[in-house]
Amino acid sequence: MNSLTNQQLLRDYSERRSETAFAELVRRHVDFVYSAVLRMVRNAQLAEDVTQGVFVAFEQNARQLTDHAVLSGWLHRTAQNLAANAVRSEVRRRGREQEAATMNELLAPEPDTAWGQIAPHLDAALGELGDADRVALFLRYFERKSAREMAQTLGVSEEAAQRRVSRAVERLREFFAKRGVTIGASGLVVVITANGVQAAPVGLAVTISTAAALAGTAVATTATATAIKTIAMTTLQKTLITVTITAAVGTGIYEYRQASTSRTQVQSLQQQSVSLTEEIQELNRDRDAAAMKLAALRDGNERLKDNITELPKLRGDVTQLRQQLATQKRQADRPLGYIAKEKIAFAGRATPEAALETITWAHLNGTYDQFIEALSSEMVEQEELKGTKRREIFETNKTKFAPFFNGVQILAKKVLTDDRVELKYKNDLDPAVNQLLDMPKNGPLPQFIVQAMVKVGNDWKMDGLPRLNEESWDDVGQIEKFAP
Repeated sequence: MNSLTNQQLLRDYSERRSETAFAELVRRHVDFVYSAVLRMVRNAQLAEDVTQGVFVAFEQNARQLTDHAVLSGWLHRTAQNLAANAVRSEVRRRGREQEAATMNELLAPEPDTAWGQIAPHLDAALGELGDADRVALFLRYFERKSAREMAQTLGVSEEAAQRRVSRAVERLREFFAKRGVTIGASGLVVVITANGVQAAPVGLAVTISTAAALAGTAVATTATATAIKTIAMTTLQKTLITVTITAAVGTGIYEYRQASTSRTQVQSLQQQSVSLTEEIQELNRDRDAAAMKLAALRDGNERLKDNITELPKLRGDVTQLRQQLATQKRQADRPLGYIAKEKIAFAGRATPEAALETITWAHLNGTYDQFIEALSSEMVEQEELKGTKRREIFETNKTKFAPFFNGVQILAKKVLTDDRVELKYKNDLDPAVNQLLDMPKNGPLPQFIVQAMVKVGNDWKMDGLPRLNEESWDDVGQIEKFAP
């Protein structure tokens, strides 16, 4: 019987009226029900009466409960309803003049301990929870199921089952905090585990099982009504009926009761010991996992500090790479040779050709500072000797010469050394520019210009004045032609 599930036992009892199956169900849940009822009614004798009533209702609804994976929720809700009715009946019975005194006695708080503060509110708090959270708490701390057993019963993963329990405990803690009971989540778990389920009085389970057995015999209507009334009678009447039943059944029932009670007590102690051992093991695992997470966070924090230190340098490197890629793309997309005026732009100085285009762009826009950046140090000194008037003259070229400029054509490149080259190019100018250059009208313009370029660091810069129509230019050096 111990190996069967609650659903299997219920099905056995509903279909074959198995007294053994029902007795096993009572044995499994009587301590849980009695403990909950005792917290509500605060009277041991009244708690026994209500507990019997709960199991009578359980027997009557056995067929409808066969599909319930967890019976604790239904039993607890039924216990709440019957306990409330019992308290109201007891108060009315004692009379109006003793009503206040009776309520104080029934609801008197426990001594000023954690459990004494929690017990009066525990079942109300459980009633406030949703079904999923309440069932999770019942399985974990009242039925003493392990995380794996919970997961199998609920049909979820172990992690999901544990998260549900943690969420339910936190909501219980918030419920108590609102009522002035301050306790941590771990403390709440320890208190509920130690006190949530207490052993029912000796013989109560057998009494309930015997009454239920009478309710299911062949004398259906009369016997059932008698059994149910028996559980609702006063203590004296119940005692007389119990003695009569015991005498009729014989010594066998008495011996079974004693053996069942002893076995129940032993199993209850064993379950508590196993549950507490598993709880300690889980807490140790949680502690180790938290320590590992903390170490990982510390390592991540150290790496983050290192990354923050390197971030400015990396940003500079990225910016430089982006500029180089943009220049290379622009050079790849734009063939060497003729560059029309409208396509001339700031091309950087990564290559001699790009530097020449940038210098031409500075001339067209009157950007003197960019022009200076494109000169070698010797030419910069020569420019500085010309004074500030030079800047003014340069800036006027934007409006003076730009209208006559149509484009530039790079004809060839002569590589002298790794850091020195000469570019051969010509400017596409309108002949009318001769008037500005004080040349005879429609006079000849230079057929080509030779400009020396020198590499300074990663940049190419203009070095020396340009030379016009130099006939001996093609005689020396490695020449690369771009245009005929």
